[in-house]
Amino acid sequence: QVHLVESGGGLVQAGGSLRLSCAASRRGFTTYTMGWFRQAPGKEREFVAAISTTGVSTYYADSVKGRFTISRNSAENTVYLQMDSLKFEDTAVYYCCEQRTYSGTYYCSNYDYWGQGTQVTVSS
Repeated sequence: QVHLVESGGGLVQAGGSLRLSCAASRRGFTTYTMGWFRQAPGKEREFVAAISTTGVSTYYADSVKGRFTISRNSAENTVYLQMDSLKFEDTAVYYCCEQRTYSGTYYCSNYDYWGQGTQVTVSS
């Protein structure tokens, strides 16, 4: 079992930056692939970014590539999402998730555990 807690969301003007954190509490020292998804009102949850167990490989949605950066501190069981040049359309609830068994990268069904989400609101 794992408990994921996101933090760092808030209100920011377009062009600004936010840094989201996801703290994972779990037994043992194994690391897992972690991801970030987001869900805007009236829309389906969509993939934002993911990072491999070692942190060497990262994956991004086209809509955030070049603006968002995912990273991890495995010693602290924490994953980060640095969001720069924010746009109004980035407004959503952002969810952290963890994958225990590889089944792909870009779909909600690929991940086994989810946090409660943190709201990001970008004002235009």
